[in-house]
Amino acid sequence: MVTLVTGGAGFIGSHLVDLYLEDTDEDVVVLDDLSTGQRRNLPESDRVEFVDGDVTDSELVEEQVRRADSVYHLAAAVGVEKIVDNPLDSLQTNLIGTESVLEAAAEHDVPTFIASSSEVYGKSTAVPFAESDDRVLGPTTSPRWSYASAKAVDEAYGLAYHDAEDLPVVVGRYFNIVGPRQSGQYGMVIPTFVEQALAGEPLTVYGDGTQTRSFTHVEEAVRATYELLQEPEAHGEVFNVGAPQPTSINALAERVIELTGSDSEIEHIPYEVAYDEDFEEPQQREPDVSQLEETLGWHPKTELDRILEDVIAERREKTAIPEAAE
Repeated sequence: MVTLVTGGAGFIGSHLVDLYLEDTDEDVVVLDDLSTGQRRNLPESDRVEFVDGDVTDSELVEEQVRRADSVYHLAAAVGVEKIVDNPLDSLQTNLIGTESVLEAAAEHDVPTFIASSSEVYGKSTAVPFAESDDRVLGPTTSPRWSYASAKAVDEAYGLAYHDAEDLPVVVGRYFNIVGPRQSGQYGMVIPTFVEQALAGEPLTVYGDGTQTRSFTHVEEAVRATYELLQEPEAHGEVFNVGAPQPTSINALAERVIELTGSDSEIEHIPYEVAYDEDFEEPQQREPDVSQLEETLGWHPKTELDRILEDVIAERREKTAIPEAAE
C-alpha cells in the first residue's frame, strides 16, 4: 500500500507522514516543491520517497497518483502575508494544483482528502461556524479574500468529483493548526510570538488584539485527517477540523510572555501599516465540531498551554536558549 501526501514536507504534511510511519505499514510518497516546506521535516526512512515537484504539473501529479492507494492533498500557498504579497501565486497553486490532483484521482479511483481552511467562512460573525453556514467575504479588490475564494473552489471541485465520478473525497477545514515545525515566516501568529518572546523583542499584535482564534494541535489535526479518509461515511462531506476553544490575540500574547518568562512587551500595529488600507481581518474563528464528533467519536481538544509549551520547547532547542530561571 502506498499513500501520496502532496505538500508532505510542510508543517502539517510532515506530521501526517510521521503518523503513517508510526501507525501503519504503508509506504509514503511525498510530492513537494519545497517552496514553504523543508526536506529536513521528513524522517530518514526507506518507507518515505521524496519527489521534488509542483502540484500544478499535471503529468507529474498523474504519475504519482497512479501509484497511490490514497491521496492527501495538503499542498497549498498558505499564510496571510504570502497571500497578500503574491495573490496570483496563491490562486494558481491552490486552484490548478487541486484540479490536477482530483483529475488524476478520478482517473485512477484513488480516495482523496482535500485540505481546506476556516478562511472560507470569511468575516462571518455567526460563531461557532458550522459546515453548512453561509460564507461572508469581502470585495474581490482585496487580496485578503483570494485565498478564501480559492479554497472554496477547491472544496467545490472535490464535492463535484464525488457526485459526478463517485470519487471518495473528504474535505477538512483546518482551524489554525499549530505545533512543532511551523514557521512564522508567513504571518503564523504562535511561532512568531514565541520567537519574538525568546529573543526579547516586542510581540507584534496586529489591530487591537481583541480578535479571537481557535488553535488546534497538529497531532490532533493529522489524526482527524487520517481517520476521516478511512471512514466511508465521511466521503462526500466537509468537516471542521479544530479545537473549539477561542482566545483573543491579546490573551495569546500575554500567555506566550508568561510561559517563556520573557520581558517582552506587546506592541499593537494597525492593519493598514502591516498590510495596506484595504486589508480586512475576520474578528472571530471558532468551529462547530459536532459533525466531526458524530463521525469520528472525538474532536481536537488539546489545551492552548500544551500547544504553546510544545512550540516553545522546540524553539528553545533550535536556538539553544535556556529556560528562564524560577
